[in-house]
Amino acid sequence: MRLFSFEKLEVWRLARELNKTIYGISKKFPDEEKFGLTSQIRRASVSISSNIAEGSARISGKEQARFTEIAYGSLLEVLSQLIIANDLEYISETQIDNQRAAFEELSNKLNKLRQSQLNKDK
Repeated sequence: MRLFSFEKLEVWRLARELNKTIYGISKKFPDEEKFGLTSQIRRASVSISSNIAEGSARISGKEQARFTEIAYGSLLEVLSQLIIANDLEYISETQIDNQRAAFEELSNKLNKLRQSQLNKDK
């Protein structure tokens, strides 16, 4: 079975792991948040791996890097939404702290991927 290029990227696999974690965390949000914060944080989380995949289909490194930038923005959006969930007392600060290392690792790998994509056209 053939793997597409994005499926070989560790950063994409890490994004999928984070997505599973976010779904687990947001599952415990109140029912009234189903169409609010729950939906928003899940869409932002899915957007990380989706943009990595979509960018891999672009020909130029500059185009690929743009999708990686969007993935990075979605990563920060998810972190912000976790902080808001804590403000609303849906999750504890400890739950956020437990995810910080994953956010940092994914952030670093997205930045490195973006740099390599930009260097591709040189």
